[in-house]
Amino acid sequence: MTADGNDDPRPPARRQDGDERLVETRLRGERVFDGKLLHVRRDTVRLPDGGAATREYVAHPGAVLILPVQDDGRLVVERQFRYPLDRVCLEFPAGKLDHGEAPLDTARRELVEEAGFTARTWSSLGVIHPVISYSTERIELWLAEGLAHVGAKLDPGEFLEIVALTEDELLAAYDRGEVTDAKTIVALFAWRRRRGLA
Repeated sequence: MTADGNDDPRPPARRQDGDERLVETRLRGERVFDGKLLHVRRDTVRLPDGGAATREYVAHPGAVLILPVQDDGRLVVERQFRYPLDRVCLEFPAGKLDHGEAPLDTARRELVEEAGFTARTWSSLGVIHPVISYSTERIELWLAEGLAHVGAKLDPGEFLEIVALTEDELLAAYDRGEVTDAKTIVALFAWRRRRGLA
């Protein structure tokens, strides 16, 4: 619960003219599960037609993804085992926001911790909400350029391999079904679009 007594973990509402025909109003909420990272909520809402419904969703602290580009144009990518999928996945470095941490600070920290690089230049590639139907998760996408290798500082219990791939190699891995991580795919698309390639 926040200092003002609000226990709604959703971000502040954003509305446009005409949205009132679609908006659901939160009547009450309950905590179903509080874990180390994820928190499951169940809210009762009033529908636009006056009816009521239940909405279950995961409250997430937010995250960042970093698309690191080396001076030779190769992309820094991780191979990491993802337990829910029971497989090793190919993805860009990413990590969750620590409480009170600015997203760019998280991106800088995660790039060093996971991949072992610092970057001279940072620019935003946008924001995504990867599962809007059942999570509050918001991921900021960052482009990191002018990389310098400083050595990884993995968290205890974190195991991954760093590989450098050309853009064509990463796209070929996607074509083979080896890149299925949505945030990685969107970041690659956003980077290509910025360069006029998508």
